[in-house]
Amino acid sequence: MSSQRLPGLVIFDCDGVLIDSQVIQCRIDAAELTRLGFQVSAEELAQQFIGTATKDIQAHVEAALGRPLPDDFEATRDRLVDAAYQTELQAVAGVADVLSRIGLPVCVASNAQLARLREILEVTGLLSFFGPNVFGADLVPRPKPAPDLFLHAAARLGASASRCVVIEDSEAGIQAAKAAGMRVLGFYGGGHCYPGYERRLTAAGASAVFRSMGELLPLLGIAD
Repeated sequence: MSSQRLPGLVIFDCDGVLIDSQVIQCRIDAAELTRLGFQVSAEELAQQFIGTATKDIQAHVEAALGRPLPDDFEATRDRLVDAAYQTELQAVAGVADVLSRIGLPVCVASNAQLARLREILEVTGLLSFFGPNVFGADLVPRPKPAPDLFLHAAARLGASASRCVVIEDSEAGIQAAKAAGMRVLGFYGGGHCYPGYERRLTAAGASAVFRSMGELLPLLGIAD
C-alpha cells in the first residue's frame, strides 16, 4: 500500500486491546457490586458495560438500587484491581511485536484516567512504544462513546480524523470512533470476549474485526 493510503495515526484503546485486563476488571467489579447488593456476573458485565467509564457504570447501578454506592467504591475497586494486576496482568499476545514493527505514528486513547493508564502500560512493558502519546478520559469533557477523546488525540498529534484508524474492543469505543469520523477495527481476542462477540463489534460499525494481533498489520495496509 502506498504511503498516501496508510493511516496517519493509529489510535489504540488500552483495556482489552493492549492489555488483557477486562476479564480481571469484570470479575472484581461483579464481586464488589454483588457484595453491595447489585447481583451481577462477570459475563453480564462484559455483555453490558465493556468500554463504559466506571463512573457511568456506577450511575447505572445506583439508579437500579435506588441508593448511592459507598463513597469509596471506586477507590476500593481500583485497589482490588491493582492487586490482581500485580500477579495476573499481561499484555495482549503479539501486541508488542506489532508495535515494534508498525512504523506509523501511534497513541493510546482510553476511558481510564491518565495517571492510571500510564501506570498499567508501564507495568506491562508497553509504555515505551507510546512515550507521551497517551490520552485518558480525564483530559476531555466526555468519555467514550462521545468522540471527544479521539478528536483530542488526533488534534494533539496533528492528524486529520479521516486518516486515523482506531483499534477498539467495545461498542462504546467503536461508536466514539465513528462519531469522530475515523475508521475503526474491532479486536475480539481478549479474555473477556465470549463466542459471538465479534458480531457485536461488526454491528456497532467496525469496518473489519480480528482475533489475533498477527492480523493487524495487513488490515492497516502494512506488508507483514
